[in-house]
Amino acid sequence: MKLLVKFALCCCVSLIFTACGRLPAGAPASNEIIDQVQEDNGEFAIYLVNRAFLPTVKHWPATGTQERLPWISKSQGANTQIIRAGDVLTLNIWDSSENSLLTTDLQRVVPLEQVRVASNGTVFVPYVGNVSVIGLTPDLAREQLQSDLEAIVPSVQVQLSMKEGRGNSVELVGGVNEPGSYRMPDRNYTIRSLLSDGGGVDQRLNNPQIRLVRGNSIFGTSVEKLLDSPNFDTLLRGGDQVFVEADKRYFLSFGATGTEDLHTFTRDNLSAMDAVSIIGGVNETRADPKGLLILREYPSSAVLPGERGPRNTRVVFSVDLTTFDGLFSARNFEINPNDLVLATESPINDALTISKVIGNFFGVFSSAGVL
Repeated sequence: MKLLVKFALCCCVSLIFTACGRLPAGAPASNEIIDQVQEDNGEFAIYLVNRAFLPTVKHWPATGTQERLPWISKSQGANTQIIRAGDVLTLNIWDSSENSLLTTDLQRVVPLEQVRVASNGTVFVPYVGNVSVIGLTPDLAREQLQSDLEAIVPSVQVQLSMKEGRGNSVELVGGVNEPGSYRMPDRNYTIRSLLSDGGGVDQRLNNPQIRLVRGNSIFGTSVEKLLDSPNFDTLLRGGDQVFVEADKRYFLSFGATGTEDLHTFTRDNLSAMDAVSIIGGVNETRADPKGLLILREYPSSAVLPGERGPRNTRVVFSVDLTTFDGLFSARNFEINPNDLVLATESPINDALTISKVIGNFFGVFSSAGVL
């Protein structure tokens, strides 16, 4: 029996020295990826992420699914309202003269309620006819109506109030706590004011994105940029539609990571270190800290002559998390949508696995009293 034990021991020791042959694992080793890139002879390109490389990759084309929408910079509007088609006016016409065409001795005021501005921008006033008020402020419209009435009633006085219609309202469609139609109090009504009136953005949305629909055009930015940059507080127009949605961009994690999953962007710009944090770090018992790889595919236009881009459309970025340069560079290397973050396994895991087998082997025979 002792000869059998010694023979088994020799076999196990031999396995340790031959552990360079890979055991089945959940992720490739970093040297396997690098060797494959070299063997493929131009099918892939590999770059080490360090301080010297960061300025170069910064000018390469963007990749992944991205909704590239323009945005409208902030401008200043008037603190008054203007009348548009669909608004509803209320007129109180006063006349104190005797034998008035409009009033009686007992009633010196004539109310005209629910006077809707027609599609051509006019309102109908008795004895005057259609009066154009579109584009005027309520004060200017009052003066216009009084001037027209004075031609037949010299002592007339007019009071005017306005209720905004759809032409002076904006629609807050969704992604907020209180969606609905909101009247614009003046021409200085901005998107921040609208979101505030709507009860704020839904906190359940991941990195919320704002979308503004104006006519046949759509504009977009993020809530993060809106709050951080006053110049993004766009002035609204009547008829605008606004909605807030979650960020749809994502990256993937695979290998010896904390999680193997699809991860949505939690902010506008993610670094490699941000990605490591989102995926829950790397497996400390399996991962090779020198072999954090980021796999990315560029469009064919990125490798055309004269373009600033990689040597190949398929690119592997290698990050070494065991050096200060690698750590700082990972904080400044930007993750693109659809990137694959791959944590490779350490080659030493094979030897560790075999050593555990040997330990269990000796434990069994020791318990049996063989040794």
